[in-house]
Amino acid sequence: RFISKVEEVLNDWKLIGIPSGKPLEKGVYTTGTWEEKSDEISFADFRFSITHHYLVQEPGDKDGKEELVEDALPLPMQDLLCMNNDFPPRAHCLVRWYGLREFVVIAPAANNDAVLSESKCNLLLSSISIALGNTGCQIPLFVQIHHKWRRMYVGECQGPGVRTDFEMVHLRKVPNQYTHLSGLLDIFKSKIGCPLTPLPPVSMAIRLTYVLQDWQQYFWPQQPPDIDALVGGEVGGLEFGKLPFGACEDPISELHLATTWPHLTEGIIVDNDVYSDLDPMQAPQWSVRVRKADNPQCLLGDFLTEFFKLCRRKESTDEILGRSTFEEEGKEVGDISHALSKLTEPAPVPIHKLSVTNMVHSAKKKIRKHRGVDESPLNNEVLNTILLFLFPDAADKLSDGFESRTSTSAGNNPPPENEDYNLFSQFKSAPSDSLTYKLALCLCMINFYHGGVKGVAHLWQEFVLEMRYRWENNYLIPGLANGPPDLRCCLLHQKLQMLNCCIERKKARDEGKRGSVLDRSPGSSSGDAGKGADQPGDNPDKEKEVGKSWESWSDSEEEFFECLSDTEDLKGNGQDNGKKGAKEGNKEPVNLKPEGRLHPHGKLLMLLHPGEPLYIPITQEPAPMTEDLLEEQSEVLAKLGTSAEGAHLRARMQSACLLSDMESFKAANPGCCLEDFVRWYSPRDYIEEEVVDEKGNIVIKGELSARMKIPSNMWVEAWETAKPVPARRQKRLFDDTREAEKVLHYLAIQKPADLARHLLPCIIHAAVLKVKEEEALEDISSVKKMIKQIISHSSKVLRFPSPEDKKLEEIIAQIMSMEAIIARARSLKAKFGVEKCENEEEKDLQRFVNCLLEQPEVSVIGAGRGPAGSIIHKLFLNAQRV
Repeated sequence: RFISKVEEVLNDWKLIGIPSGKPLEKGVYTTGTWEEKSDEISFADFRFSITHHYLVQEPGDKDGKEELVEDALPLPMQDLLCMNNDFPPRAHCLVRWYGLREFVVIAPAANNDAVLSESKCNLLLSSISIALGNTGCQIPLFVQIHHKWRRMYVGECQGPGVRTDFEMVHLRKVPNQYTHLSGLLDIFKSKIGCPLTPLPPVSMAIRLTYVLQDWQQYFWPQQPPDIDALVGGEVGGLEFGKLPFGACEDPISELHLATTWPHLTEGIIVDNDVYSDLDPMQAPQWSVRVRKADNPQCLLGDFLTEFFKLCRRKESTDEILGRSTFEEEGKEVGDISHALSKLTEPAPVPIHKLSVTNMVHSAKKKIRKHRGVDESPLNNEVLNTILLFLFPDAADKLSDGFESRTSTSAGNNPPPENEDYNLFSQFKSAPSDSLTYKLALCLCMINFYHGGVKGVAHLWQEFVLEMRYRWENNYLIPGLANGPPDLRCCLLHQKLQMLNCCIERKKARDEGKRGSVLDRSPGSSSGDAGKGADQPGDNPDKEKEVGKSWESWSDSEEEFFECLSDTEDLKGNGQDNGKKGAKEGNKEPVNLKPEGRLHPHGKLLMLLHPGEPLYIPITQEPAPMTEDLLEEQSEVLAKLGTSAEGAHLRARMQSACLLSDMESFKAANPGCCLEDFVRWYSPRDYIEEEVVDEKGNIVIKGELSARMKIPSNMWVEAWETAKPVPARRQKRLFDDTREAEKVLHYLAIQKPADLARHLLPCIIHAAVLKVKEEEALEDISSVKKMIKQIISHSSKVLRFPSPEDKKLEEIIAQIMSMEAIIARARSLKAKFGVEKCENEEEKDLQRFVNCLLEQPEVSVIGAGRGPAGSIIHKLFLNAQRV
């Protein structure tokens, strides 16, 4: 049964009959492609796998087949005699030993099974022999015996009237008489069993391989970073904000030099136990291969892996730094009522002394007290260095407090437009000059050198305190681009930008309060405000500032209007509204005073009915949103369902901004109508056409579009409910206080693991840029290709909110392999002294080094006498001396 199964497989694979093929070219075993196909067969209950290994050949010419010589040797036997491919650097061991282009191997299917007894081995061999005889297959068939790691094969090849047996023997130690050529020739001749005497001369190819293992340590240029020097900014070429690079150990462990005599005839050369002609320096061919160290320790790779490990930590910041960080000393811990009574007692202390900032600063002091200087994960010097690196604007504070902080809101300079800079939008990280990016690098550095996860938690806590401090004191956060959160960046970056928006609004409001301390009675408010509102309208330079309109506005009574809006309306506009209601029918202008004007509109000069100029109002800017808020909002809107009520609610939610703009417009243009608003706000909804009136003149008549005329349309409803209220007295669309507190809370509850997840894209972004920069110095084409691949791969993986760990590990592994290649290139350059050579030689050596990195084996031009050959010779001499 076993034999018939083997025959069946050989038939299936069409290995029956006489194989055809051209004589082999030189080097084809290395450059050609090898393929294999396999199947399973079993002998009783013992499973074997049968595998066909073959070199893929171009289909031969048809004429070749007709010239078959009758008694030609089978092709595999011709391959055995061919000397073109004697030492292929990368091939199956049977190819290396016998030079075959195709063969079939039968081996135990399970890794730990083995054919150990001699009888079983003979049984298999005889089965194979019968199968080959029955099918007329001329391809050699091998059986693997003994344990797999021993690579023991026995086999057979049959042709017409000729057969070859493949036998092997394993000896623990080479007997002395077989360590040289003459001894090996004796074995060969005895095995041939040739009836002719004297024997025809034997031809041979000889290769001697020399292994260089102890590269001297001084050849390895990379020093491990000096951690103590870090505080001064430099660490063995490492600063905050830079990633380290390079291997800590030599990434190349051995150099193998093969000296080859490709074609000799017996008798030309003497090599016995007394004397040898085989001098490696005289060998006609030299080739070199290097053995790479398995996973050499590389700095960038270590940084990335350690940082990635953070993602799996479970603890929160409080657990890491000890629960007691914000508790006060025993005697100071009163119950909450005591704290509240402080506020209610008539105290001589002005209340603002109890502001949150003061509490935070006292909390900071207590943290220090509690931990003691030595316990604190980061020492003060390191911490201050990092905080100054993150917040450069804190360094130049003037004697009168932090005034200068406000002026230097970094990140306003236009970003550079190169592709490296714009990588952040592909990786969803953050721009490489931003605070988030710097923070990621600092956390990575601290995680590696300064106290691991504790250091990370400590720095993060300080960072959050700094954010709170800036929010309370109106100092903008440096290193963030202005404007609403950039949704192309990671969520943490968006949150910081959101906080900056809040600080900007609050600052504008506070400055407005300071700027307009007018003594007003509530009743006169509308009149005064009207005067104030006209001023920006008169200033033509303001036109450019439409976006800034809300900020540039003093907003003195804002906080009262949030509460008093109803009564205020009664006092200020009550009578006018009444009049307006009465006169709505005859469209007479209402004697409201205009408020909140920005400037006259350039094109739509007149209001339709009163015929006055149309003014663009100062409006509130829509609230900036981060992606998680947008998601929440869309979920809420989606949950409202499709019922009429749900649709109405949804429309109301979405029209808050529209309503605010309508109110501002009404305040700026008393007596206007919905058509005026639509002309300004949505010109496409106002259709103008030329018509001929009764007198025969052509006049332009306009009307609202069809969607605006739908009964109970959202716009009409909103217009009817809108009151003429200027932007600065409306309820805020964007409640900066609430949003800022939300962001600060969000930052405070982040665990180190969440932080690492948020910032991992930034670290990968930084690592890719680092590899790019280092590769540019070495110019290695394979690394260039890998960088392109990794960028496209990472941008696919990192775009999703929570990428799988396995995919992230793949990306990190790719970066590590690129680093290892560059480190190997440097190691080889240093060893072959590429830098010290003359120009022409340097180019040759450079080429030689690049080939060593990419090819399994590189032949040395000029063998032992060329420039590379003499360097290799020196390396061996030095090693022998040592």
